[in-house]
Amino acid sequence: MTDPAKVRRHAERVRELVASVVRTQIKDPRLGMITITDARITGDLRDATVFYTVLGDAAAQAGTAAALDSAKGLVRSTVGKALGLRHSPTLTFVHDVVQDHAKHIDDLLAQARTADTEVQRLAAGAEYAGEANPYKEEEADEDEGDEDDARDRP
Repeated sequence: MTDPAKVRRHAERVRELVASVVRTQIKDPRLGMITITDARITGDLRDATVFYTVLGDAAAQAGTAAALDSAKGLVRSTVGKALGLRHSPTLTFVHDVVQDHAKHIDDLLAQARTADTEVQRLAAGAEYAGEANPYKEEEADEDEGDEDDARDRP
């Protein structure tokens, strides 16, 4: 079993190396505006998953995926040499959908804000259905006066 800290360090190094190779060595015209967001590596250091995002439409994303798939051997050999491991980890490129999820969450938050302002607008002119204070309050002054009256009577 490999140390988890060592696995994290190797994963971070894989992310940096892949980003460097994509930036400097891959000259494929299909490669779009790509950002390597994360890399994860298994505990045995044999398989690495690299997450990326692409700026553009579906065609740019498909072209970038094809370019990364065709350059997988070059990237794997560069990563393997730089890491100095016995076995170069196999690389799997996965399109990261974090931006889509973040946009969806932002849309949901905007809907919630709109609903909250509507509720506040309706609550501003609302009146209580019953009394303003529905709880019974003890009247201390009247109770004491009643006891004094009861003692004064024969």
